[in-house]
Amino acid sequence: MTEPTEQGRLTSRSIRSFVIRNGRLTKAQAAAIETLLPKFGIRFDSNQPLDLANLFGNNNPVWLEIGFGNGDALIDMAVRYPDVNFIGVEVHEPGVGHALIGIEANELSNVRVVQHDAIEVLEIMLSQQSLARVLLFFPDPWRKKRHFKRRIVQPEFLTLVASRLSDNGVLHCATDWADYAQWMLEHLEACPQLSNTAKEGKFVARPESRTKTRFEQRGERLGHDVFDLVYTRL
Repeated sequence: MTEPTEQGRLTSRSIRSFVIRNGRLTKAQAAAIETLLPKFGIRFDSNQPLDLANLFGNNNPVWLEIGFGNGDALIDMAVRYPDVNFIGVEVHEPGVGHALIGIEANELSNVRVVQHDAIEVLEIMLSQQSLARVLLFFPDPWRKKRHFKRRIVQPEFLTLVASRLSDNGVLHCATDWADYAQWMLEHLEACPQLSNTAKEGKFVARPESRTKTRFEQRGERLGHDVFDLVYTRL
């Protein structure tokens, strides 16, 4: 799979899948960003891809979580899978601060965070076949039809993700919005580089690796179904 040209990069797009919201930053989160981000953060760099083995000091597989929210799932996975390296990408500052507090509190050495657009991180900072798993849990569904173009799951995005996955690498998506679940399914089924792990080509039961977040638990109490899709790179 060839690399996109500068003109063809997704990073040149004018439509983003997120909007920066000015959430409340607590004193603890602000302090974490000031003191812990230099230790556990990765500065966005458009010059060259990351050397992941050097970054983590080992050759363990790397999982990337796109839009980790407050970082609870990211931290839990890092605790449960100490032989996996994790990179979490999030644009919202309070979530980054919350995650940094969790990394420090759990004394984790296998997590790094990037406060930046995940598509730019994938496209510019990560090499082809460098990731064992890409995780996309509960992205913004952009529910109004006129906003569907903002949904992160698009053909170009899936082609990019597939290029960054190693052989038999995994893309795991989850949503509690039924319409978006069908959208994801249709686009994933149409991606020639990815294969559905579900026997009937549809959804799977929640894998043990995916932590059930407080957001998800709240949704379940409200009667929301949750849809998981797990695809492997061919």
